Amino acid sequence: MSTEAAALALQDHAVLWSMGEIRAADVVTSACNALVAGLDSPALRTLAACTRAEADYDVPDLLPPALGELGLTFYAVGSLAGQEAAARALAARMLAGELTPRELVFRIHQRFGHELPLAERLANLDDEYDIIEYGDRTPAQVDADVLAEAMRLTQRPGVAPESTDPPHRSGTAWCVRDGHSPGSCCPRLPTEGLITP
Repeated sequence: MSTEAAALALQDHAVLWSMGEIRAADVVTSACNALVAGLDSPALRTLAACTRAEADYDVPDLLPPALGELGLTFYAVGSLAGQEAAARALAARMLAGELTPRELVFRIHQRFGHELPLAERLANLDDEYDIIEYGDRTPAQVDADVLAEAMRLTQRPGVAPESTDPPHRSGTAWCVRDGHSPGSCCPRLPTEGLITP
């Protein structure tokens, strides 16, 4: 894992923890992964040294300075920026194969309703799953819309998509490599070209 990927993962874990989506021990694991990837700061080392038993008590105090020393943001619980970061982190989890499209939209809708403009389309797609048996759309069509919206949410500003080919499942993640068909190279190269959080 690159240092940039480790920093993004730590940032995502921080925001997911702050909204109750993951456990404090998962944040400690992410801090350990960040150290292994080459990120380093005194507060990060202290955070990574927490035991599972200590995590619930120590992460609230140790996480903000660890993020700050790395130039990352600790979002205030309930802030608009924090909610948007959480929506992006959940979308990244779906693209990494940790959530299904249906689970993503359910969690977005459950957490934010239709009140978060950035994730409004995902909340609407949750409604579409609920009425799918009464309409002319298939679950696969709604899944494709969820995938497209998740990819939009996780695009960093100013970064063009890496591929012009439609994404497809490869194992547990979504593959966006150019110039191949699903299954042609992904089984041989399971991590190349995969979107990960």
